[in-house]
Amino acid sequence: MADDFELDTDDLTRRMEGAISNLRTELASLRTGRASGAMLEPVMVDAYGSMTPINQVGTVNVPEPRMVTVNVWDKGLVGKVEKAIRESGLGINPQLNGTIIMLPIPELNEERRRELGKVAAQYAESARVSIRNLRKDGMDQIKKAKADGLSEDDQKFWEDEVQDLTDAHIKVVDQTLDIKQEEIMQV
Repeated sequence: MADDFELDTDDLTRRMEGAISNLRTELASLRTGRASGAMLEPVMVDAYGSMTPINQVGTVNVPEPRMVTVNVWDKGLVGKVEKAIRESGLGINPQLNGTIIMLPIPELNEERRRELGKVAAQYAESARVSIRNLRKDGMDQIKKAKADGLSEDDQKFWEDEVQDLTDAHIKVVDQTLDIKQEEIMQV
């Protein structure tokens, strides 16, 4: 009965990769000393009666290394977009130029760099927790199969497979965090 048990490692891998992808998206939104259009991705604008991502109400550009611009398509939304950026917690002071909102990226001080490093570490820890939860899901499937008659050798094999997947993905999370923290601390 359970001799034909095969854990769907492809599904576990895909879900773990999703946790890493989510981490990379969150880290991209952190403001380092350089301008990046991704830093505005979490900003939502109250447009047309619903919360809308900023990239759906205007074009986000990076014309120079320390400047991000948002070219708002609807003149009536310029004020709302500016307000959303001010209230986003990015620490950027928007400057209006018609329908274009310019966001000069100031230098980060040492204290702010440390704070961003801690935020990045929190994002990484939540990715690790997600991966560990997926490991637990895999282990639970193996235990269920063991109850259905899976041999101890097969159980050990599948548990090792799940653990190897987990270790590899957590290593990627750690490497991604190290790269981001190095980028944040770079003056």
